Amino acid sequence: MTQNEPIPSASSEADLFLADASLLALMRTPGLGLRSAHTLLQHISIHDLVADTEVLTQAGLRRDIAARLAAIKLEPLQQELSEYRHQGIDVISLAHPLYPPLLKELPDPPLLLFCVGNSDLLMQPQVAIVGSRGASISGKHHAFEFAAQLSDAGLAVTSGMAMGIDASAHLGALHNGGATLAVLGTGVDLCYPRRNKTLREQIAQHGLLVSEFLPGTQPRAQHFPRRNRVIAGLSLGTLVVEAEQKSGSLITAELAMDYNREVMAMPGAVNNPYSRGCHALIKLGAALVENAEDVLAELGCYQQKGLYINNKGVEKEDENTLLRHIGFEPTSIDAIALSSQIPIAQLLTLLIDLELEGSIISTSGGYTRVGGE
Repeated sequence: MTQNEPIPSASSEADLFLADASLLALMRTPGLGLRSAHTLLQHISIHDLVADTEVLTQAGLRRDIAARLAAIKLEPLQQELSEYRHQGIDVISLAHPLYPPLLKELPDPPLLLFCVGNSDLLMQPQVAIVGSRGASISGKHHAFEFAAQLSDAGLAVTSGMAMGIDASAHLGALHNGGATLAVLGTGVDLCYPRRNKTLREQIAQHGLLVSEFLPGTQPRAQHFPRRNRVIAGLSLGTLVVEAEQKSGSLITAELAMDYNREVMAMPGAVNNPYSRGCHALIKLGAALVENAEDVLAELGCYQQKGLYINNKGVEKEDENTLLRHIGFEPTSIDAIALSSQIPIAQLLTLLIDLELEGSIISTSGGYTRVGGE
């Protein structure tokens, strides 16, 4: 395989299963990093990966690492992959026809993607919406509205399922049945942060959870920059809604710039610390955007379904009804859903609207009602 030759898609299911196991072997080899794995793949076929030590050494692999890779047996790895699929986890490898072409353009694309939900969404045009975990109410509102409108225009909304802007973007995409992808810094079978349990369930049911990390992988600080590069790599462009000057969101935006993708930022008040990162990006050349139409124009996309229109009259009546089921002490989402009998997708939307209005606040134990009656 030459330096710039793309990895070909497997020609049959059996061929694909073998390729998946071979790439999993690379991930399981101690001392073999992702960039070294890609260097090896530039000189050797996927199906020759688990070869003898001499072949691997001649392909440029260090002898001790080559010996470890050559010692790996594929049969247990094929059984491992079968078990993942039995658990409802799809495995999309570099050789899979569903592997996103934009992600393949990265210098170090994931060898395998572990997915829960609708894996077809990997091939849908995507826009990333990212921002601060400690975003303002206004910032979360803007993220929700941007996501709702962009998903109505036919784009999938991709983010990292963190609190704040990420969660609001996912909720906005889900609002009218739009598509959303959550790229995780943990195994796809885990929920992090735990407060996003209900959101995770909604994305698994109506969107897609994606991770390059093996199932069972716990959250670690070094995982999240890698997660951010996948968010940027999957997307046509990245929109930063609110971000401090030093934040993971700016890492995502800078990676998007490196990948020659569009980078956009929403301006804010000059005294808002969560606007300073966006202003810094704009100074570096990011597009200043004020609405979804600006984003679509930057991406060169055209509206497909008509932009989202919020029916405030109907929603206000639903919100007033919902408030009766939220106490002045923390009330869990499960308890609110059970008491109100409101479908969970609608409930999530109403809760964020009430939070934006200041009628409730989100706490570690659920939601707490504030103010008067």
